[in-house]
Amino acid sequence: MQRLIPTGEAARPVAFAEVSQPVPEPGQALIKVEAFAPNRGETFLLERPLPEALPGKDIAGLVVQAAADGSGPDIGTRVVGHPAQGGWAEYAAVPTHSLAVLPDSIDSARAAALPLAGITALRLLRTAGSLTGRRVLLTGASGGVGHYVTELAVGAGAVVTAVTATPVRGERLAALGARVVHEVATAEGPFDVVLESTGGPNLPLALSKVRPGGLLIWFGQASRTPVTLDFFHLLGGPERVTIQHFHYAGAPYGCDLSALVSLVEQDRLHPEIGRIADWAQTAETLVDLRERRIRGKAVLLTGGAR
Repeated sequence: MQRLIPTGEAARPVAFAEVSQPVPEPGQALIKVEAFAPNRGETFLLERPLPEALPGKDIAGLVVQAAADGSGPDIGTRVVGHPAQGGWAEYAAVPTHSLAVLPDSIDSARAAALPLAGITALRLLRTAGSLTGRRVLLTGASGGVGHYVTELAVGAGAVVTAVTATPVRGERLAALGARVVHEVATAEGPFDVVLESTGGPNLPLALSKVRPGGLLIWFGQASRTPVTLDFFHLLGGPERVTIQHFHYAGAPYGCDLSALVSLVEQDRLHPEIGRIADWAQTAETLVDLRERRIRGKAVLLTGGAR
């Protein structure tokens, strides 16, 4: 079968290779991959790939071999999955606890756009707690996670201010009900909750806009610039602010994937897909994703996607 493997080259991060089809473990199903969605964080890992790296965490496709232990969906079932790696291929072995069944109403492209970004958004908002009537500031909002967070938070009753670089990148966020600004400095606080994903100088600036007793959840560093916090400067800002580190990981993912599928099916969540292309264009798409030339998610089709 064909698989995309890292090259270590910035201009062309992956290339096709002919490899053996994966052999599933007892608790894994073999999926014929119809669509996959790379994440911007994966593009950073491709800069210095480990020898054993097999990229690909977000997939949708068809079960062609059910799990030997009897768990999970049967052969012929359409699914969305979140394997630990190996999804940029014709076939992927996926733990059944990281799969969710797809209804006919959700195509493979939309499904593939759900896993990492959608699970992150769900778990991030659970960490934030009840949002009804609360003021929320979201930085780095125009990526895949940001669109899901915005739609889910607004739907939960939050008053969301979304920070994104340009008016064009903010159009969809405004349509989802967010107030859009283009710099953290112009966001009108104070905020009950800040969801910070850019790092660098933005984090301390966002922190200064948290209300006394409020919460800042740090879930990314998209700027790739380290954060510097001055303790004495912090003392002059809001009192008793909590800074909480967040990372989405922690299997099983199946229940959250099922929740995301249900939200899409109910027309309560709408994946923002900035590009759909054949997987022959994966290398170019990865570069554009890394350089922030794609709004929302990018999805690659391997052929035969519904």
